[in-house]
Parts: sequence; C-alpha cells; structure tokens
Amino acid sequence: MVDKPLLAIVVPCYNEEEVLPETARRLTALLEQLLEEGAVAIGSHIVFVDDGSRDRTWALIEEESERNPFVSGVKLARNVGHQRALLAGLETVRAYADCAVSIDADLQDDVEAIREFVQKYREGYDIVYGVRRSRKTDTWFKRTTAQAFYRFMQALGIELIYNHADFRLMSKRALDELSRYTEVNLFLRGLVPLVGFRSTCVFYDRHERWAGQSKYPLKKMLAFAFDGITSLSVAPIRAITLIGFLAFLISGAAGLYALISKLLGHAESGWTSLMISVWFIGGLMLMSLGLIGEYIGKIYQEVKRRPRFAIETTVQLPLPSEREKTPARL
Repeated sequence: MVDKPLLAIVVPCYNEEEVLPETARRLTALLEQLLEEGAVAIGSHIVFVDDGSRDRTWALIEEESERNPFVSGVKLARNVGHQRALLAGLETVRAYADCAVSIDADLQDDVEAIREFVQKYREGYDIVYGVRRSRKTDTWFKRTTAQAFYRFMQALGIELIYNHADFRLMSKRALDELSRYTEVNLFLRGLVPLVGFRSTCVFYDRHERWAGQSKYPLKKMLAFAFDGITSLSVAPIRAITLIGFLAFLISGAAGLYALISKLLGHAESGWTSLMISVWFIGGLMLMSLGLIGEYIGKIYQEVKRRPRFAIETTVQLPLPSEREKTPARL
C-alpha cells in the first residue's frame, strides 16, 4: 500500500463560466473528505487550466483561488485545444504532485469516482482509467458513432480503452514517461496506453452536463477522431496501397476482357462504362492524395517543433521547491 499521495486534480476549461463555481465546490468537498479520511496528503489541490476562454472563466478562477485554498489556476496565452490544455496542466503539476487526476469541467464525469482512483493508486497502480458503464445518456447517433470509432481503432491496431475519454489518474512516473512523447498532434487517450506501467479501470455512470453547452459539436468530434486515427496509425495510408493493388487487378481483368472482345469481333464503344471508370478512378486518386496530404501536413507540423502551449500566468500554484510549505497554506 502506497502512502497517502499529494493529489492534483487538473481541470481544462474553455468558456465554462456557468459550471465552474459548481465544479470547484464539488471537487473541494471531495478533497476535504479525502483529507479527513487520510487518503491524500495535505497540499492536494485543484488546478483549473483556462484554455484562452472568451468569457469570465479566468476571472472566476482568480476569485475562487482567493477564497478557496484548494484552488489554483493556469492561464494559457491563447486557445490551443482541449488536449494541449490538459497536457499543459499535467506538465505543470508533475513537478510536485505524486499523482494527477484529469477531469472535464462539465461535471459529466462522476467526481466521486476519484475516491476509487486514489485507492487504486495506493494499491500500486500507476494509471487508473475512468470507464463509462454505459452510454444511455447519449443520443442514438452519438452512441452508434462512438462505438464504431472504438471498433475501427481496434481494427487498425490502436490500443484504446473502450468507453474511456480523458477521466483518469496518472502517477508521477507515468507523467514523467508521458512527457517524453513530444509530438504536436496529441491524442492522449491513445498515447497513455503506450506509456505502459501497471493500470486498471474504474467504472462509473456518466451524468448529463450540469450547465452550459458542449464544446465538442459534431464537426470537432469528427476532426478529433480523424486526428486520433492519423496520429497513431499508418494503416489508412497502407490501405491506399491495397486499394491501388486491387484497382490494378480489376483494370487488368477489364483490359483482358476488352482484348478478347476485340479479337472475337464483339467490341462496342461504351460511353457509360468509360465515364464511370474515369469518375471512379479520379475520385479514388483525389481521396488518396488527400489522405497522403493529411499525413504530410502532420509531418510538417512535427518537424517545426513549435511549442504546444504557452502559459501566460498562474495563481496560487505551488512551486516544486515549496512543496513542504504547501500545508501551511491550507
């Protein structure tokens, strides 16, 4: 059994002014209970990461940090997206925390599951995945497409935890190992299983969003899924080779048929078949070029090695050298 850890709860936020006070209240109540039970160390706290919000999210984080000793904040210089904002929070806390839990601000993930996360960590697990028991709260379309996505990723050989998003606990050594993955195109739910170490799952019931609107409409969800596929697997680009080979065989058979028809005197000019062939091959070529271009674009982004995020300011964030002073603040 691992000794009680210093826990950091990382919460990426983008335009979450409606739900943020309630999120802070529930997470604070949980930390207070865990401290009373002796499950976590004094100094455990919440880190809200403002991902370039355009509303009062950062102002609320500052106000909350002034009256709530459990709340800290990190403000990014601009909006960089959910995955990079989450990574910014994890990179910030790994310097002093024994373990970190990532959770979205919308309160759809069960806050009480964090208690079991900590218990699993104390039992020796480095990574604890929060996994949904079911998708009853999703629409039919979202449930069907999500299940199809997980099956497709599995078919490509990409290791994903089924029905797991970004609600998880990672130990300090798991965070240190994750920091070695320096790619710009981030898909954390695919990268974390690559880290290895001992892991387990905690099942929970997902709730409806407490307030506000989803920050992942269909367009962003599709883009996120496509990024996940192209950043973790080269199977799609290999599929183009297979399709090209099959097209070559089909065209060879068609050419042989045309030659035999010519020799037998049955050849007739077919405008329809010709046009269908041209459109089919043309569409296939454009699709193939587009997919290859997507991979080239990702290579272009990677080789530039631009920073994935920039931190503008922080509030009430303990420094690594001040870890021993943190309990006095609480």
